[in-house]
Amino acid sequence: MEIWINPACSKCRSALTLLDAEGADYTVRRYLEDVPSEAEIKDVLDRLGLEPWDITRTQEAAAKELGLKEWARDESSRDRWIKALSEHPKLIQRPIITAEDGTAVIGRTDEAVRDALSR
Repeated sequence: MEIWINPACSKCRSALTLLDAEGADYTVRRYLEDVPSEAEIKDVLDRLGLEPWDITRTQEAAAKELGLKEWARDESSRDRWIKALSEHPKLIQRPIITAEDGTAVIGRTDEAVRDALSR
């Protein structure tokens, strides 16, 4: 199990606390420092069953600078969104936990973190 975190994020810290309390075996990836490639983002999206715009933090300054709210949200725009997430990792929703069964969850709630643990 791997968890993508931003240490400054309270949701990330809460997820780590819960994983530790449950005795989970996991690897931390500080994705702002160890930036995911476009291929890794595509893989995580497949595991989440989501599209790139579903995991984009549209209120971030970079999102506003890029004008993401006006970008199309369709198959032909998918690669453009993924490239933006790779070039601006702060836009990626967090924390993302990859589960043992090949799926992933966005661990913003205790329930989502427990869901990842049960997989």
